[in-house]
Amino acid sequence: MLKTLFIAGAGGFLGTVLRFLVSRYFQENTATLFPWGTFSVNILGSLLIGIFYGISERGHILSPDVRIFLTVGLCGGFTTFSSLTNDAFFLMQEKEWMKLSIYTALSFFLGLLAVYVGRMFIKSI
Repeated sequence: MLKTLFIAGAGGFLGTVLRFLVSRYFQENTATLFPWGTFSVNILGSLLIGIFYGISERGHILSPDVRIFLTVGLCGGFTTFSSLTNDAFFLMQEKEWMKLSIYTALSFFLGLLAVYVGRMFIKSI
């Protein structure tokens, strides 16, 4: 169990660093209230987790340790529900109702679609 915790933790560390870098890039390069950084990492993370689970379902391509590293660790550290809800709260405080609606709806539906696309992509190859 301790080994699994370290594997997930290492993936989480890497995912967190990547999330920070992607979010920082968007903060420095976009001048809008729309939270592009959080939105992007959540959709990309959804695509990646779909790909990783799709690969995992194809057989014994990924060991259980690698699957934990990539899904629980990397994708778990890379994506962030807490940032999504904080960004949504900020848009609500600013009374940006249209942006709030678009952000929350697209985050969920594009995230779900990205998981589906990732799994279908792996099934097709």
